Amino acid sequence: MDGPSGVGKSTVSRKVADRLGLSYLDTGATYRAATLAVVQAGIDIGAEDAILSELAEHDIDYAESGIMLDGGPVAVAVRSDEVTRNVSALSAHPRVRTVIVDMQRRWVQDQGGAAVVEGRDIGTVVFSDAPVKIYLTASPLVRARRRAGDAEAQGRTVEEIAAAIEARDHADSTRTASPLRPADDATVIDTSELSIEEVVESIISIVEGRST
Repeated sequence: MDGPSGVGKSTVSRKVADRLGLSYLDTGATYRAATLAVVQAGIDIGAEDAILSELAEHDIDYAESGIMLDGGPVAVAVRSDEVTRNVSALSAHPRVRTVIVDMQRRWVQDQGGAAVVEGRDIGTVVFSDAPVKIYLTASPLVRARRRAGDAEAQGRTVEEIAAAIEARDHADSTRTASPLRPADDATVIDTSELSIEEVVESIISIVEGRST
């Protein structure tokens, strides 16, 4: 499940995983956990070698309760303003992405090779051979309205959130390493006018159609 922020990837992915009886992985949270470790260590977000050395000292995992760093839950901490400001820059480092993608692949292997995985380069890079690829999209304004209730958006107007979303989209779609884009064989679903349940039902129909 690929797509930019605010399209409903996490909510939809969790519901699809529950319907299918599969594990769920939010890959964006793994990058946020890595960013949290780096900013807590006071490392320059542009220093790739130093970032790699720091990440080698940490364990990032994903449990039913959410993202874990060194065995402790950090689902709230990874949504801080500081992490949000720096995660795109960390994610742009090719060798950092390689390390984290390897971790994501091992995690899915540990689930028996079957899971619902969401992020920004799942269908194009991480699991390019996945049998079902979905790319969710929606207009920046719709996504900003959805994000307005999130903890990380408190104190900001919808217009400010929309501007931040567009900036993140630009950074993610123009980076050299694994730019944000739909896989060639992905099904693109615009969620702007759809309810969560309608999106889930569409995806379940696609999965069931591929398995028959």
